[in-house]
Amino acid sequence: MKGQEQAHCAVELAGESVWLLAHRALYWPARRMLVVADIHFGKAAAFRALGVPVPRGTTTQNLLALDALLARYACEEIVFLGDFLHARAAHAAATVAAMLAWRARHPRLRLTLVRGNHDAHAGDPAGALRIAMADEPHTVGNLSFCHHPETPAPGYVLAGHVHPVYRLRAGGGGGLRLPCFLLGPSRAILPSFGAFTGGHAVRPGIGERVYVTADAAIFRLPP
Repeated sequence: MKGQEQAHCAVELAGESVWLLAHRALYWPARRMLVVADIHFGKAAAFRALGVPVPRGTTTQNLLALDALLARYACEEIVFLGDFLHARAAHAAATVAAMLAWRARHPRLRLTLVRGNHDAHAGDPAGALRIAMADEPHTVGNLSFCHHPETPAPGYVLAGHVHPVYRLRAGGGGGLRLPCFLLGPSRAILPSFGAFTGGHAVRPGIGERVYVTADAAIFRLPP
């Protein structure tokens, strides 16, 4: 990979300057807005409810990751690109209590959720979280916030749903699967922000760019 290690890459989308963050989110400086895809609160709890032994603490991990970004970037709003909750099990008392405690630490922060397919099954988050709900496309300026990348929209689409990762191949048959942003002429697909969400390998098409994240750095892959 070429380029100097950095925590973000500035790109222009439909005339808007945004930053792709190494921590798998997008920041829109002009709007002081953080954009997060597929956080999937309660996914581990949903698996445990089905009898699958998975680690605890993913809700706390997600909230701490949000806190780290809010401490670093001046934010007035977070827009979640769908799949805020993974399933109805995400309404468990412990999960809701953790999210309410986080919300109490950020009382002035505006939160907007563009509903995704998992939200349709899980139901809307607790009203006490004070999250404004929207259906896709939710358009602000020249950007349209969606969950599904193929959603028709009046602006340049920012979407999630895919959980994109890129496989970097190495000699001997090994390689790495790294979360990535996939940017095209009319849409950008963000990596999954949540812990314990997995990923789907993607390959860029004509006119698409890939930015991979590794640890605390982000790089554009050469064409």
